[in-house]
Amino acid sequence: MLTRIAPSILSADFARLADAIAQVESVADLLHLDVMDGQFVPNITIGPFIVEAVRKVTTLPLDVHMMIVEPDRYLSDFRRAGADMMSVHVEACPHLERTIDQIHQLGALAGVAINPATPVEVLTDIIGEVDYVLVMSVNPGFGGQAFWPRAIDKIGRVKTLRGAKDRPLIEVDGGINQQTGAQVRAAGADILVAGSFVFGSEDPTARIKILRGNEEP
Repeated sequence: MLTRIAPSILSADFARLADAIAQVESVADLLHLDVMDGQFVPNITIGPFIVEAVRKVTTLPLDVHMMIVEPDRYLSDFRRAGADMMSVHVEACPHLERTIDQIHQLGALAGVAINPATPVEVLTDIIGEVDYVLVMSVNPGFGGQAFWPRAIDKIGRVKTLRGAKDRPLIEVDGGINQQTGAQVRAAGADILVAGSFVFGSEDPTARIKILRGNEEP
């Protein structure tokens, strides 16, 4: 399966967001949008209005990563704004199965994100219900952090947990660049989220190709 690349707009120039998206649209597979509330993580970022604005300028699927408490309250808002995929943190959802079911009822793909300190085994009873697992390779809340090497092991443990199936997909987010991207691809990641490595470059298209392993820098 071809590795999918999801540029994270958190690292894009928000003053020229439409232009930044246009730069990657022809080569990216989806766009990653980080939603932070200043409570679950120590930062505040985008809400449904930004998702709606992004939806108007791209046909790419929108992968909304909800780093917020009580995500159930906002799922409908983000779905109406244009989210195609929504991931919630297992650490923020006391009734995770109900949250996943709500995302599916809204017609979106449902993902579960796990922080670096959260063991993969918490997914045992939900793994068959989700469309993708988002393995955080940094502590969530800020872009530009260094990759957490133990995420490689966690990718393998998610693969073991899902068994012979090719679902849920495995997404990795945090510190992804040419070197770490190659490592997580080799470990079995299906989706690579990259922010500063892509949007911090003068040639984001080339960087996406590098992450796929198609091209040298």
